[in-house]
Amino acid sequence: MGYNSEFRRSIDQRDEFWREQAAAIDWITPPDTIWRAKANGHGEWFPDGVLNTCDVALDANIRAGRGDQVALIYDSPVSQTQQSYTYNQLRDAVARFAGALKSQGIRKGDRVVIYMPMVPQAAVAMLACARLGAVHSVVFGGFAPHELAVRIEDARPKALITASCGIEVSRVIEYKPLVDKAIAQSQHKPEFCVVLQRPQAHADLEAGRDLDWEALMAGATPAEPEPVQATDPLYILYTSGTTGKPKGVVRDNGGHAVALRYSMKLVYDANPGDVFWAASDVGWVVGHSYIVYGPLFAGCTTVLYEGKPVKTPDAGAFWRVVQDHGVNLLFTAPTAFRAVRKEDPEADHLQRYDISSLKRIFLAGERLDPPTYEWLKEHTGLPVLDHWWQTETGWAICCNPVGIEMMETKPGSATVPSPGFNVQVIDINGAQVAAGEQGQIAVKLPLPPGCMTTVWGDDDRFRKTYLDPIPGYYSSGDGGYIDDDGYVFIMGRTDDVINVAGHRLSTGEMEEVVASHPAVAECCVVGAHDDLKGQVPIGLVLIKDGATIDHDELEEELVEMVRDRIGAIACFRRAMVVDRLPKTRSGKILRRIIRQIADGEDYSVPSTIDDPAILEEISEKFRG
Repeated sequence: MGYNSEFRRSIDQRDEFWREQAAAIDWITPPDTIWRAKANGHGEWFPDGVLNTCDVALDANIRAGRGDQVALIYDSPVSQTQQSYTYNQLRDAVARFAGALKSQGIRKGDRVVIYMPMVPQAAVAMLACARLGAVHSVVFGGFAPHELAVRIEDARPKALITASCGIEVSRVIEYKPLVDKAIAQSQHKPEFCVVLQRPQAHADLEAGRDLDWEALMAGATPAEPEPVQATDPLYILYTSGTTGKPKGVVRDNGGHAVALRYSMKLVYDANPGDVFWAASDVGWVVGHSYIVYGPLFAGCTTVLYEGKPVKTPDAGAFWRVVQDHGVNLLFTAPTAFRAVRKEDPEADHLQRYDISSLKRIFLAGERLDPPTYEWLKEHTGLPVLDHWWQTETGWAICCNPVGIEMMETKPGSATVPSPGFNVQVIDINGAQVAAGEQGQIAVKLPLPPGCMTTVWGDDDRFRKTYLDPIPGYYSSGDGGYIDDDGYVFIMGRTDDVINVAGHRLSTGEMEEVVASHPAVAECCVVGAHDDLKGQVPIGLVLIKDGATIDHDELEEELVEMVRDRIGAIACFRRAMVVDRLPKTRSGKILRRIIRQIADGEDYSVPSTIDDPAILEEISEKFRG
């Protein structure tokens, strides 16, 4: 059966199609009802099914005879450590940590925030929460205390799990002071914290609240999987919105397991025993879907890498991991290979390693620029496959469906909609546009399994953000077009969320930080093109009358403020002082034109601008 027939069946015979996919995972009680409609065209998948996600990921593989197969490989060039766990060993570690959490009162439905570096215990913590039916919320270890505090306040966790430190290329980052500061800032206080002590830094534990990971594990009784409804939440993952408050994307248990199991074959053509490496972080959706859950659902060996594409120790780092562990399938963001190409343009490091195990390279998280695509194709000789998805969807909206049939690639396109995603391009009036015409990328409801079910604690925000803008559709927030062959081209965001090295960040949130400086009267932050990171934020700042601060000093202070409030990952390093901001006569800042000027593009002066001369002044600033 080819792609076209499978796609049509997923749309025209939806329930039958997903019933077949659901049969691929182990249920405690298989679902009778496949989809149940709710309001606004949204609904619930497998509502009467009962399962446990950790059981599907680990115990089911042991029942299938894969207990002695390696489940997880830990490779850490920054700590000079390699370690592997079989399915039996990983299940035992997860069951014991689940028992440890249970002994401290964690039960089904409780929330647990995980603020961990890329160590095996991060995956163990996630799977242990799933084993108990507790809801985990992983926060990227590089986020500043304020960002962690906001998430603690929103999720209201009973427990927080962290480590004494994370390790960067040139420094050790102590996590415990950041966690303590975040808890102090948050009105909600976790009942207890579990701290993994790493040899690179020792964390001081607060009596009565903080518990040592190893000591807790030593006396724990292993816990069995807790049955949960398919519609029960598995995790909350926060993603940037157009306001300062992040959105807590909620993923259910049943739809998530079914969709990821299907996607491992459809998108990656992964089979049991394959070594699958998603070079990402468990703090992002890729880490959830394709480091921890998807590969284990499919009986693969997953690689958890604590390092960088370059400087750990060099631009051959990725090729070394592929060789050392026999990686078959590699998935990362284009930024990673842009960094490799920048340091090793002729791919000299590649010649030092045997990457013959590698079948395909997959890229997502941001636009795959043609030069990076061509460089990878030329130097590896492998299929290089782009795919497009979002934190909200949890798996690929569009892909090259290699598990069904390998389709021709078109540079700049994520190829075709995955079965289950009825992708359409809509104009501002909500009407479908012709092939080749640009518009809003939307998915006709219902969304397939595995997509977000709501925003944590705020169903109204979920509807207003995703369902109400285009009635009958999920609004992706991205613009683009579909060509005559049905290939989807994503051209960029239609809101103020920018993509920095594959990480979605809100320029609106950065503007709030910049505007809080006592010398700043008004500001604007836009995403400008960057050859390495895709986009980086740049601030335009008006100084208050009477303020005498040096412009370079102000820039340094603003950069430090954004780093402190949002984190170094924002890559906010430039704030230019201007006399005025370009605005319409109604007072709206012309952000799109500022972006075009920053990127050196041609732009049209809108008739509504209050003072056209300011555009040339802004252009001079950027040229300078």
